Amino acid sequence: MSTANKDNVCEEQVYSSLFRTNSKTVFNYIYYKYGNEEKAHDAVQEAFIKLWENCAKVSPDKAKSFVYTVANNLYLNVLKAEKVRLKYANTQNDISNESPEFLLEEKQYQEKLDKALNDLPENQRATFLLNRIDGKKYAEIAEMEGVSVKAIEKRMHLALKALREQIDGI
Repeated sequence: MSTANKDNVCEEQVYSSLFRTNSKTVFNYIYYKYGNEEKAHDAVQEAFIKLWENCAKVSPDKAKSFVYTVANNLYLNVLKAEKVRLKYANTQNDISNESPEFLLEEKQYQEKLDKALNDLPENQRATFLLNRIDGKKYAEIAEMEGVSVKAIEKRMHLALKALREQIDGI
C-alpha cells in the first residue's frame, strides 16, 4: 500500500487514503460474513471512527488489520447484545404465580413467538426488538441503522405482518 511508508495515520491524507482503499473491502467482509447490509455499514463506520480516535497508536501498515478486527468485534457485540435482549425478555415471563395451565400456555406462546422472531429477516427482527423491547422510537432506530424513518416503518409493518401470520392471537 502506498501509505505504508508514511509515518502517521493521524494525517488526514493518510487516513483518507486508508479509508478509500479499505472501506469497501471491510464492508464486504462484514456483509458476507453476517449478511446484514445496514449493520455492516455501521460496523465499518464505527471501525474507521475508532481508527481515527486511536490514530497515534496505530501504524499505517497495521491500520488495515486494526479496522478489520474492530469492525468484526463491533458486529459480534451487536449480535451478543441481541441475544441478551432476547434472553432477558424470556426470563421476565418466567416469574409468575399463575396456574400450571396458564404457565404451560404462556410457555407454548413464548416458543411460538421466539420461533416467529427467529424466522424474521435480521433487519426486521432488530427493528421490532429495538422498538418493542428497548422502547426506541422509529427516529432513534432510523438514526442507529442509518436509514430513513419510512424504512423503519416499513420494516416494522413487515415484521408485525409476518408475526401475525405465524402466531394466532397477536
